[in-house]
Amino acid sequence: MTHSTRSTQRRPRRIWAGGAAIIAAAAIATAVTIYNRSADGPGPLPDDLPTTPQSYLGVFVDGIPNSYAGVTAFARDTDAKPDIVMYYSGWYEQFPEHFAMTAADNGAVPLVQMDPDGISLAAIASGQYDGYLSAYAEAVRAYRYPVILSFGHEMNGSWYSWGYRHTSPHVFVAAWQHIVTVFRALGARNVTWLWTVNIMNDTQRGTIPRPNQWWPGSSYVTWVGIDGYYLKPSWAFAPLFGPTIGDVRTLTSDPILIAETGAVPAAGQPAKITNVFAGIRSYGLLGFVWFDAANSAGKNFTINSPAAVAAFRKGASTYVRPSS
Repeated sequence: MTHSTRSTQRRPRRIWAGGAAIIAAAAIATAVTIYNRSADGPGPLPDDLPTTPQSYLGVFVDGIPNSYAGVTAFARDTDAKPDIVMYYSGWYEQFPEHFAMTAADNGAVPLVQMDPDGISLAAIASGQYDGYLSAYAEAVRAYRYPVILSFGHEMNGSWYSWGYRHTSPHVFVAAWQHIVTVFRALGARNVTWLWTVNIMNDTQRGTIPRPNQWWPGSSYVTWVGIDGYYLKPSWAFAPLFGPTIGDVRTLTSDPILIAETGAVPAAGQPAKITNVFAGIRSYGLLGFVWFDAANSAGKNFTINSPAAVAAFRKGASTYVRPSS
């Protein structure tokens, strides 16, 4: 979707020293439940998040990661306790430990959409930004609790500098693999790597390629994310997300999260909310992240009508907490 407002405040760009040593990746430790915060002391970092289908309810709201107030308000209004809280992070931004700890205290995992705005992905792949990446990885490792990281989302769309027609898939894959290698080399084993693509559907097929060209390989991906929105009353989950889910399944059996979705009021928001919950259940997906804000094109996906709130509450009541 050619879309979302990235409300995260950008920090001034600054030069980072490179040259972090890349060593063999650490061995994978035994998974621990995401809600057990006993990792405060020494011991293995959390590794794999639980993958119980139909269990993750996430949200993006304006103001995060600077404030958690919007998430609290969303949870209060919808009776849905988000267990994923997403935000968009510009290049050079540091890992927001205070926000992440607040999320963990509320039983949620931060999902960081790491956006390399205007950054050469070839330079990332060659190690020129290893200073920044190493500092970020060390901060994530020091945090110790689970973090979901998604680099260069919607790369099969043409609206971002790292995407289709701007950066070659080969270079994107090289950058992705390099980032994962840096994090693993520094022991940041509490990361779930979310490879996020844009939907293919009947109105967009032909302008948005299949995502297979950008696939980094199963050893570099934990979950797959798919972004797609309801913009018309006639749109439904199966034709909207089904073709992309099918295409992803030719690449991997990794768990799938609908990483961004929403419905404009004109599409019949209450019915679409019900349709999202039904679609997640039908396809056996992890869950979804609701984009509860307006995008840069002026489309507003915020849940604010009584009927939409009621639909979300009803859907959320059927969800279960993830278990290890």
